[in-house]
Amino acid sequence: MPRIAYRNSEDPEIAELVASIRARRARGKLINLDLMLLNSPPYARGWNALLGAVRRDLSLSARLRELAICAVARLNDADYEWLQHAPEFLAAGAPQAQLDALDDVVAACDDAARFDAAERATLALTLEMTRVVAVRDETFNRARELIGERALVELVGVIATYNMVSRFLVALGVEGE
Repeated sequence: MPRIAYRNSEDPEIAELVASIRARRARGKLINLDLMLLNSPPYARGWNALLGAVRRDLSLSARLRELAICAVARLNDADYEWLQHAPEFLAAGAPQAQLDALDDVVAACDDAARFDAAERATLALTLEMTRVVAVRDETFNRARELIGERALVELVGVIATYNMVSRFLVALGVEGE
């Protein structure tokens, strides 16, 4: 059970906001995260704008984006985030073996058999940002060398954003659909 009740999306007071969230969602279907966010319309509005940009507008590859998101989900024990993004990672071209390897993100950082150099750099950056916040120069510079500065800025933003998402989900007990 969620720790706070989900908001009724049929409330006419928030109809315009609900419509904007539906427009961002595949198939226009609200998910439980949306229903929780609707408890604070200003927060839901800002979240929708930020996550819309993160999911649609970045030059960072979908595969690296979803790899980082799935790693954050595993590191933070955010099952809801994992259930939402594991299929997205596979849809972005990742093999099932990579998804399975994320059960141990620390080991995956050094798994050259399953992950290429850019993917391992993404995992190392995700691990450091999530677990210790401060990223070592060596980790940062390796990622910059492999994916470039713009993609690195976007990747740091994705990791930070999805750490926020996982903390929101876990603290409020948002359930899977």
